[in-house]
Amino acid sequence: MTPLVAALLALVVAVAVVTALARDILVATVAFAAYSLGLAVLWVVFDAPDVALTEAAVGAGVVTALFVVVLSRTTRPVGGRSFSLSVSPTAVIAVGALTAALVATVSSLPAVGNPDAPAFDGAAAYYLQETGAYGIDNAVTAVLVVFRGFDTFGEIAVVFTAIAAVLVVRGRGDA
Repeated sequence: MTPLVAALLALVVAVAVVTALARDILVATVAFAAYSLGLAVLWVVFDAPDVALTEAAVGAGVVTALFVVVLSRTTRPVGGRSFSLSVSPTAVIAVGALTAALVATVSSLPAVGNPDAPAFDGAAAYYLQETGAYGIDNAVTAVLVVFRGFDTFGEIAVVFTAIAAVLVVRGRGDA
């Protein structure tokens, strides 16, 4: 793990903790936007620009805008604490178990660039060979449209749903 990846992961985890422990909804919204933006940067570092773009657009952009619109249309209670360190033991156990499961899963993945990884077992060669059969010159476009069409359609559906939700919330306040 490079120092950049370690720093980004630490930032994402720290902001996630702030989001979970924030008692003020505005603080939680801003922290969530930072969390989503950190994930988008992490996806760029992991060479997944399509996922990064979706995370930035939906998570840091549209969802944050939706939360801000909702917050602007509600009232905030005056006073009180905006951050609390009271955490239930059950939540700590659940997060610990989930973290252990994720660490066990990630540590069993092959290293990036490992020639024994399943991606090097003919899948990449197949994609490059079949790209021309569909009349698409760009291999990335062919993979996104032809081989991962349902996944790409799902990402488009998520972005469309998020935009529609913002427009619905925005339209209700004007009526």
